[in-house]
Amino acid sequence: MTNKIYCAGLVGTDTRIIEIESAFTRGLPNFHITGLATSSIQESKQRVQSALANSNFTLPPLKITINLSPSDIPKSGSYFDLPIALVLQANAKPALSQEAQDSQKWFAFGELGLDGSIKYTQSMYPLLFDLALLAPSSHVIVPESAKDMLEVIPHLHFHFAPTLACALDILTTPLPTLQNSFVDSQTLKETQNIKEKHCMQKLGFSCLEVEGELYYYLHDFEFDFSEVRNQEVAKRAALIAAAGFHNIIFEGSPGCGKSMIAKRMRAILPPMSLKEMMQTLKLQCLDSHNPTYSPLRPFRNPHQSASKASILGSATQYEPKPGEIALAHNGILFFDELPHFKRDILESLREPLENNKMTISRVHSKLEYNTSFQFIGAQNPCPCGNLLSPTKECRCQDKEIAAYKNRLSEPFLDRIDLFVQMNEREEGDKAMSGLDSQSMQRSVFEAFIFARQTRRQRVFNAKLSEKEIEEFCTLSSESQTLLSQASERFNLSMRSLNKIKKIARTIADLAQSPQIHKEHILEALSFRRI
Repeated sequence: MTNKIYCAGLVGTDTRIIEIESAFTRGLPNFHITGLATSSIQESKQRVQSALANSNFTLPPLKITINLSPSDIPKSGSYFDLPIALVLQANAKPALSQEAQDSQKWFAFGELGLDGSIKYTQSMYPLLFDLALLAPSSHVIVPESAKDMLEVIPHLHFHFAPTLACALDILTTPLPTLQNSFVDSQTLKETQNIKEKHCMQKLGFSCLEVEGELYYYLHDFEFDFSEVRNQEVAKRAALIAAAGFHNIIFEGSPGCGKSMIAKRMRAILPPMSLKEMMQTLKLQCLDSHNPTYSPLRPFRNPHQSASKASILGSATQYEPKPGEIALAHNGILFFDELPHFKRDILESLREPLENNKMTISRVHSKLEYNTSFQFIGAQNPCPCGNLLSPTKECRCQDKEIAAYKNRLSEPFLDRIDLFVQMNEREEGDKAMSGLDSQSMQRSVFEAFIFARQTRRQRVFNAKLSEKEIEEFCTLSSESQTLLSQASERFNLSMRSLNKIKKIARTIADLAQSPQIHKEHILEALSFRRI
């Protein structure tokens, strides 16, 4: 068996391939692990020796050295147990041929039990997700207990082993000649889609196919928009925001339904691709939550007392800690009671809202997170909340209202696409009518399919760049004239004009219109904060 095998480790949020080598030399029997291995790897010596003994493998009475290369990168994680045990069996069974070693790169991940069983640790998933891009077509030995979670990762040949003995058999068994070298890319993509669809159906997810790509969703609605009464304008704004992934702020008196609408928007967002689900699962693993595949986009709802580090994330020399804005990637970040968040936190959101990325720089590390999330804010019109109420009297002074509103700066508010002012519920108990979650989800999906099929657009409307706005947000002559008049009258910034175009593009998608017309611009203007 080859005495060289590969594993991987995290450096910040980047994955680095680690080469594991073994050497047996004359000397007193001893066991050394070199290469900046932390205590979790140093302790693997006892786990590996016990697992080998209980699997009927014996080590020679020599000095044993395990090297983790590159040696200048700190390494940690109990999943190094399996590759260390495998390289130690270099003389136990016949080796792979040198030709096979050169043509096939073998990776192994798994924590060993004292009885030789192989256990899964959730820190393995982010590494395997990145490994599919760094070393495609590699062979990877992983615990059998994680089969449902790992087998959908593309571009890797997985071998699932319950015990150390089975892993050794896999590594020493000759593989059949792979025929994929001469298969065209379209056939490979179709094969991967069939495998992916089969795995997702086992998990109970529905899917739709658009331009050869599979997108997954759920029909179950824990909360339904039909429960939100007499707020049809706000629900229309929520529909537009969901279809285009636009940032939105709801303002209204306490109890008018701001939080109800925000919590229901998650279920009507566009469907998720496998890559988006994998990105979400990777971040869940870094955050130490129970990771699971789900076509429901993330919904992060931090409290107003949250610290800046918990919102933005932190970085240490050995371990990255993503914050709420990173964990909300591809999903929703909801700030209830928006003006009560600390001013420095709100101002720090300006960069991730604009650039969809967040960079954290520290002395020992520099991390960059993707932050392509939808921001939802909810706020009262004044400190007491009764400013817009037709039945209750506002108890606030003018200076208190001004101070309350000034907690949100103009640069921050300029990055919000839609503003909705909600009134209190009308008198009289009307039946639940209007838009419900199922019809809203259907409208969002139709707009999603229309945008993908007609323009091959790979991002949501809210995330379009300036160049893409010129290409995709084509205005009719009448709508162009209307937008120019609005710009002069309300002194709109270039960012505001671009946001109006993107909102109008989403409204046009909902109407299945290839071009933006006057009525789309007018509705977009009605939701802008002027």
